[in-house]
Order: sequence, then structure tokens, then C-alpha cells
Amino acid sequence: MTITNTSLKPVAPRASFLQIASRYGTLVAFLLLIVFNVAVTPNFLSWQTLNVNLTQVATIVIVATGMTLVIATGGIDLSVGSLMAISGAIAPMIFLGTLFPIDNMALAVGLAFVVPVIVAALFGWFNGLLVTHFSIQPIVATLVLFIAGRGIAQVMTNGNLQVFKNPSFQFIAMGHVAGIPAQVALMVVVAALAYCMIRFTVLGRQIIATGGNEKAAQLTGIPVRRVKTLVYVISGALAGIAGLVVVARNSASDANLVGMGMELDAIAAVAVGGSLLTGGRANIFGTLLGALVIQLVRYTLLANGVPDAAALVVKAGLIVVAVFIQQRADKS
Repeated sequence: MTITNTSLKPVAPRASFLQIASRYGTLVAFLLLIVFNVAVTPNFLSWQTLNVNLTQVATIVIVATGMTLVIATGGIDLSVGSLMAISGAIAPMIFLGTLFPIDNMALAVGLAFVVPVIVAALFGWFNGLLVTHFSIQPIVATLVLFIAGRGIAQVMTNGNLQVFKNPSFQFIAMGHVAGIPAQVALMVVVAALAYCMIRFTVLGRQIIATGGNEKAAQLTGIPVRRVKTLVYVISGALAGIAGLVVVARNSASDANLVGMGMELDAIAAVAVGGSLLTGGRANIFGTLLGALVIQLVRYTLLANGVPDAAALVVKAGLIVVAVFIQQRADKS
């Protein structure tokens, strides 16, 4: 007599495919883009091409890392581009002496690295305060600084372009560490620290728990308000760092342009990278891959004569596909 165990149900092939696509789709897309470019795009394997792509993606990854943490708690941060503009406006004002006179240039440069990041972090704290203590939806709370933040940067600089040449300050974008561009090294350090925090620390587990089920997290004693506020502070600080990199790379600070559209690039990197936009998951490595995929798509199109506007359409398509796969995989 044959006994059939009906408690073990096979996984539907479609569900299994969606789950695999959700987990490994970004990596597969990244590898396919590399193979395609190696075969089709001239000089793709040159150091110059690698340097261009990595330096272009560095600031996106830095900002998207903070965005990943915010989204993991079930939030969103639309203010990151404006905070980059504020940070990028403050730094030159310090070492150029337009904010307050400093005779010691080494001290001025040091302050130019520290003060803008602290200011951006404080604005991040303001975002967190609106979300946690005033119960304002994150998209609305951060929309305040999305609009007002760039205005603040423009008022600070009177809307003027700040041009400068300061090798000590510009090392963050133009220098090299062990042969690696400084901004790329900074990107790797930021992503690695965020990964270790999520993977190995109590705070990382609290972030995931808060985004997964906020009420349950509160019942288990997790300080939900403090956790949610902290991720906005981190996001603000990382946006501030990215702002410094951008102005250092451009040798100029333009409050009208620094960080423009960065919030969308960061959200796109998180979505394509596999982190749930509804919270409860933080895939830092996926965010890094997502940013690289978006950058490689843009580079591939440009290198093969396709207008840059087409890259925006493809980027939107990638986001739609990524979110669709995530939703279907979670329901399966």
C-alpha cells in the first residue's frame, strides 16, 4: 500500500521563477550588460571607461544607501537632492571665507567637510521629527525640504555660481586612495558599513522589524520613533557627503543644479536592487548593483548612439519591472 504525504505541496514553477527573478534578477541584468558591452561597445574594458562609470555612480550609491535604510522602515526621503544642494553650497562658503573669515586654510577645509554634513544630518532629523512626532506621511514630510531645501541653498548663495580651486577639499572627488578614485573608495566604505550595520547589529534588526510590522516592533520594545528618526538622520548625512563630492568634482557649486533628480535615481537604485518599497527589507548589495545597472544602461545607450532621453524611459521601465516582480514574488 502506498502512503501519500499530502502535506508537502510542490512550489508552483511560476512562483519559483518569480522568487528567483526577485533575488537574482539584478545580478543577471548586470552580468548581461557587461557581456553585451564587451561584445559590442568599443573600449568598454578600458580603465577610462571603468573610471567614468564608477565615478558617475558613486554619489548615487552613497545617497541610495541612506535611502535603502529609510525605505526599509517603510518611509521615503524626497529631500536628499535638496540636502545635497545645501551641503554643496555651505562647503565653498567656508573655505572661500564668504560665510565667516578663517585664516587657517587647513582648519577651513576641515570645517568644510564636517559642517555641511552636520547641517544635512540636522535637516534629516527634522524630516524624522515630522514623521515620528507629528505623524506626517513620509512622502509629505520630506516633500517640505524637497521644495524648501533648494530654496534655502539658493538664498544662501544668492543664486550665484561658486567657482573654486582647492586641491585639499577636492581630494574627495579627484584624489586617489591606493590607486582607487577617492569617491569610489568612499562609496565602497559607505555601502560596506551600511551592510554590516544591517547584517550584524541590533539597530539593523530593529530597522527591518520596524518596516516589517511597526506595531509588532513596538510591542517587542523596539524604540520605533528613535529608529525611524535615526534613518532619516543617516540619509541626510549621506546626502550631505554626496553633495560635497559633486561640488568637488565640478570645481563649482551651483545650488540650482547640485543634486537635481538625485532622489529619483536613489529610489530607482533601491527598487531595481530588490529592496521592498513597502519596507521590511534592506538589500544594500542589491542597491549597489541596482545603481550600477542603471548607470550601465545609460552608458550602453549613449555609447551606441541612443539619445540620453531614451535612458530615462528605460530607467522607468526597469523600475516598473522590478516592482512588479517583487510584488508578484511576495504574493506567490
